[in-house]
Amino acid sequence: MNQHQNSQRHHTKRLEDSFHFEDAYVNLAYENNSDSPDHAQPNSDDPQMNKIQEIGSVLTNNGKYKIHCLTIIGQIEGHYVLPSQNKTTKYEHIIPQLVAIEEEPEIEGLLILLNTVGGDVEAGLALAELFAGMKKPTVSLVLGGGHSIGVPLAVAAQKSFIAPSATMTIHPVRMNGLTLGVPQTFEYFQKMQQRITTFVSEHSKMDPDRFYQLAMNTEELVMDVGTVLDGPDAVKEGLIDGLGSLSDALECLYEMIDKNKKDHGYEEHTENKPSLNTAPVGTEKKTKKRTAKK
Repeated sequence: MNQHQNSQRHHTKRLEDSFHFEDAYVNLAYENNSDSPDHAQPNSDDPQMNKIQEIGSVLTNNGKYKIHCLTIIGQIEGHYVLPSQNKTTKYEHIIPQLVAIEEEPEIEGLLILLNTVGGDVEAGLALAELFAGMKKPTVSLVLGGGHSIGVPLAVAAQKSFIAPSATMTIHPVRMNGLTLGVPQTFEYFQKMQQRITTFVSEHSKMDPDRFYQLAMNTEELVMDVGTVLDGPDAVKEGLIDGLGSLSDALECLYEMIDKNKKDHGYEEHTENKPSLNTAPVGTEKKTKKRTAKK
């Protein structure tokens, strides 16, 4: 009997500790939509809410539209787990969030806040491709820094902003750890750098040759090869669309949502509706007959 009870307790604890982002995301949407005072404040004892807070994203429900704010901070963690003292953004956490955001009909836009030093190239490019492939309006804002693989992440949004005090570092691909000094290794680096250059040039106004020139600059960084662009220079080079802060990014996102609703929402509902000024059928004929009698 004791063994059976212990087994049930163990099974119940495993169910309580299990976490699925999709369920937490739905619960968060319900809590934001609830008008009950009991649901106004997040429950700190709820492991699902705690997980969402750890991921670093929030679903706003008090503004003009319902938007999802996603933060990419620290170092982008890829296939290898970084030391615990590193501030990281795990790409396996971001990917399911993006799928849920794209499929959630109540969410009307995505705001991406970046302050990253870069990280895993393949993980960063995977996230950038997902950002670029979203149909919902997306706006990115670089705060502090958007370095290395953070550059493709910043330009992947449909509209990009950068704070005047923020910086972006453009440099060639590097690898940590053991590297074989053979021609195939350098060819692999060149192909990966070409992937980054092509993506950035296709999603920004910067020429690919100019991006490669800035990445291979040897006259600016003391211990590295590359170029550091501050906010105004990033806009001048065509890498970022404009200077701005949080209010500018939100205003741009609201305008994009308005346009999206106008192009795909309101016009479709009003296209086949008759005009209020249109006279009823048969009125014109009756008027003609009365005029003819006169």
